[in-house]
Amino acid sequence: MDLKRVVVTGLGAVTPIGNDAPTTWLNAVAGVSGAGPITHFDASKFKTQFACEVKDFDSSAHFDRKKARTLDLYAQYAMVAAEEAIKDSKLEEDEELNKNRVGVIIAAGIGGLHTFEEEAGNYAINAEIGPKYNPFFIPKMIADIAAGHISMEYGYHGPNFGTVSACASSNNAIIEAFDLIRLGKADVIVTGGAEAAIFPAGVGGFNAMHALSTRNEEPETASRPFSKSRDGFVMGEGSVVLILEELEHAKARGAKIYAEVAGGGLSADAYHLTATHPEGLGAVLAMRNALEDANMKPEDIDYINAHGTSTAVGDISEIKAIKEVFGDHAYKLNVSSTKSMTGHLLGATGALEAMLSVQAVVNDVVPPTINHSDDDVDEEIDYNINFTFNKAQNRPVRAALSNSFGFGGHNATVIVKKYQE
Repeated sequence: MDLKRVVVTGLGAVTPIGNDAPTTWLNAVAGVSGAGPITHFDASKFKTQFACEVKDFDSSAHFDRKKARTLDLYAQYAMVAAEEAIKDSKLEEDEELNKNRVGVIIAAGIGGLHTFEEEAGNYAINAEIGPKYNPFFIPKMIADIAAGHISMEYGYHGPNFGTVSACASSNNAIIEAFDLIRLGKADVIVTGGAEAAIFPAGVGGFNAMHALSTRNEEPETASRPFSKSRDGFVMGEGSVVLILEELEHAKARGAKIYAEVAGGGLSADAYHLTATHPEGLGAVLAMRNALEDANMKPEDIDYINAHGTSTAVGDISEIKAIKEVFGDHAYKLNVSSTKSMTGHLLGATGALEAMLSVQAVVNDVVPPTINHSDDDVDEEIDYNINFTFNKAQNRPVRAALSNSFGFGGHNATVIVKKYQE
């Protein structure tokens, strides 16, 4: 069968470097760090006392008190990002929009961790008099509920679910949305990811795994992918939502088209609970599958938004994978890890990096990898690759590839390209 073409017609964001999509992009290009001391709770006794939090987010500006009581913070972020993306796409201005063919797929790697933590604490306090739980406990906590809330808010009756694959979750959501549209099972899908895990259980849990940077004295420079002194990732939070739409449907309603979704690739490391395969075998397979799906050659890619978490093993294995897949072309394209600025948004990170890849294609600008110095080099890293250190680079970006790899060995790669008739 002939597959339909899928384009991006709307963007929305609530991130550590901007509470909307345009601000997030401008700050990414400017190399702004979103890291700072944790404010969501007293982290003074934790090994890691900083994170990339969303700033100046006022729930009351978006939700009345009754509605806010039903929403975990991660779902609040998702609904605000979705509202921006839907407005950007002008979907609601289409009086003939068939809402039975508009879906919502929103990812979360963890979901309502803060709600779970609060309710577990309340149970401990009240254990002697018997269990006492908030009736919204379960529907606030579950990882699929952001998609449900968005569908109810706008009356979208199409495919509706969440994807959970750790840090690959929102790339999985984007690929699912892409597949459903190109197979003709939906006209539009609101997709992306959301996460809000900067709370004691999240920070303490990742600290117990020795996964987080502990550079408490200089949080703004703590996320330093591809540098020898990297000591773990910096946790981030927020939500990014993209509107994916069948091309002819978008053209018929005169929609603004940012870029085209070209392909997606999936794989499993089948190797380790948390570590990537040291030779990047799963990453190689995901990228090759994405290129094959897009009917593209390695030479067609100009920019790779790397998973690049700033961990010792992960960065090196991804570089090995890039060299294996791209060969000599690896030295002609640009690579950057925008996590150096945004931190790692866990289940939302793929959506954020897909959005930045879309903007790179639209604007012919590659955002930088910040926090690198020339005397901080790792002998295991090939610095002949252009990691776009410290400063954005203007260059033609015909197509961009975005990697996301998650605990459990989940790998998901998305390719976006310039839209052409």
